[in-house]
Formats: sequence, C-alpha cells, structure tokens
Amino acid sequence: MKIERRALEGLEVKSRTIIGRPVVYNSRSEDLGGFVEVIAPHAFRESMGRDIRALIEHDPSKLIGRTSSGTLRVKEDSQGILVEIDPPNTRTADELLESIQRKDISGMSFGFSVPSGGDHWDVEQAPALRTVNAALLHEVTITALPAYKATDVSIAMRSLEQHQGEKPVDHTLNNLLQFIEVNSL
Repeated sequence: MKIERRALEGLEVKSRTIIGRPVVYNSRSEDLGGFVEVIAPHAFRESMGRDIRALIEHDPSKLIGRTSSGTLRVKEDSQGILVEIDPPNTRTADELLESIQRKDISGMSFGFSVPSGGDHWDVEQAPALRTVNAALLHEVTITALPAYKATDVSIAMRSLEQHQGEKPVDHTLNNLLQFIEVNSL
C-alpha cells in the first residue's frame, strides 16, 4: 500500500508534551490536484492498536515518539484523532518545542494508506470528492507547512491517478513512498 499524507493546523506544547489533532473527521481538504478529500468518522479505527510513529516533517530519521514505547499517545474522539507526544531530550526536539511555542510551527500532518475498498470516489462533481472510510494510520508529523502544499499535493494527485487507473508519472516520488512504507511498518 502507498502511504499518503495530509496536513492540518493546530498544535500546542504543555511542559515538554506536544498536543495536537492531526486528523479532523468530516472536514473537507483543500483542492489536492483535481479532488478534495474527507476523512470519515472512525476511518482509522483499525489503527488504534498499531505501532504509530511521530515524526518531524515526515522524516523517519527524525522520530520523536512512538506508540509502542509510550512516547506517543493516540486517541480517537468524535472530532478525529488527538495525539500527545513526549519528544526526546535532544537539540532537535528542543528547537522544535521552541518553534511550536513561538508559533513558527503550528501544524500537523499524517501519513496513511487505504486498503482496497477503503475509499469512495464521487467523480461526478468538480472537483472530485474522495471519502476515506477505512485507512491505516502509519505516522503523525509536526510540520511547518500545515496546508496541503507541493509534496502532499503530488502524493494526493497520484492517488487520483491510481483511482482512475493511470500510472504515476513521478518515479522518484513513487520510490520515496515505497521507502517510507517499508521503513515505517
């Protein structure tokens, strides 16, 4: 499965714990390159017992928490997914905490994969609407770019192409996704 990423705003620090909401249910995304997306309530229900990682900017080398170690706590409520992250005592984490406190960084993102039949496409409307009904959450990330920007749009556009039966054009991006998928399981 390919891992997709989406970004949202809303992040705070309490002591050294980072608190945020990387997923908001029933919230329409920006145009992701010919379609918009909605995550249905409880779409990540199957992920709640999985080992999920917390990263900085989707970079697996910048791991700041993990559910299996207890340094990342993931909770689902009626609005979406909430997280609490206890980052390590490192220079990178200290700089991240300061950037969040200064509001230089205010967003979160998430990486996920959709099993066959886990989404529904309404291509009759413009832009097309993708509703994700069932997916696996692989990672949450702290990001300085909380909107659906270049990288997220490129990944999302490939999702639309795959739905329509087209092959991805950007093989570099495809290789990166395969690397992330293999390394985050």
